[in-house]
Amino acid sequence: MGMHTALMTSGRGIDRGPGEFRGNQVWLGGHRADEAVFVLAPPHHLAECWSALERFINDVSEATDPLIKTALAHVQFETIHPFMDGNGRLGRLLIPLILVEAGILSEPLLYLSVFFKKYRQVYYERLQQVRVTGDWEAWLRFFVDAVADTATLAVSTARKLNELREKDKTRLAELGRQAGSAGLLLDALFQQPIANINHLCQHTGLTPATVGKLLTGLEAELGIVHEITGQKRNRIYAYRAYIDILNQEPA
Repeated sequence: MGMHTALMTSGRGIDRGPGEFRGNQVWLGGHRADEAVFVLAPPHHLAECWSALERFINDVSEATDPLIKTALAHVQFETIHPFMDGNGRLGRLLIPLILVEAGILSEPLLYLSVFFKKYRQVYYERLQQVRVTGDWEAWLRFFVDAVADTATLAVSTARKLNELREKDKTRLAELGRQAGSAGLLLDALFQQPIANINHLCQHTGLTPATVGKLLTGLEAELGIVHEITGQKRNRIYAYRAYIDILNQEPA
């Protein structure tokens, strides 16, 4: 409940009962429930379904392999569809969080959203086949493919980011005596590639004047950062090459 409340504090769905179970019946396909492809859990069963899902995630009364548990829990969450909005987002977010809790991941950095979007039709078909025919095996194969593809992409992205960091660290020598302080700034931008001067001061210990001068060098002389507001005050800088790597579409 708390996660859903936090997720829905801004953007779409903030007026659709954050942190509260839905109070109406929903279904997939059709204008009426009797025309639906699938009718999701009715409101008066949500608390019971939610409690059962919590017990399963917490290995009560028996433990399940973490990867399999994550795959099964995702289907169950999406089938329960407990909230009026944000179910897809929260259902995808639960995947890395369950794996972190199980010790499979050290950080919640495995996001399957891109894979699910790329194979959207297959994703929906696999979910529906579990609900209608109990075909868990096809869903598990699809889910494992999603994890493997996403993990491979994450490793490739990390490698590219490390290569970028080493390349740009080397280029800082062109700034002469400012290179050392510029290195601190670059480290801060690796933590947050879109930032303002105040944020960079807090994370480097440098003064606003020094940070401003360094940003000028990184932008005008090296082209590493770019100011993105076009304003004279409250300026925001982006580490474009870093962001471009994160935004690369998978092959």
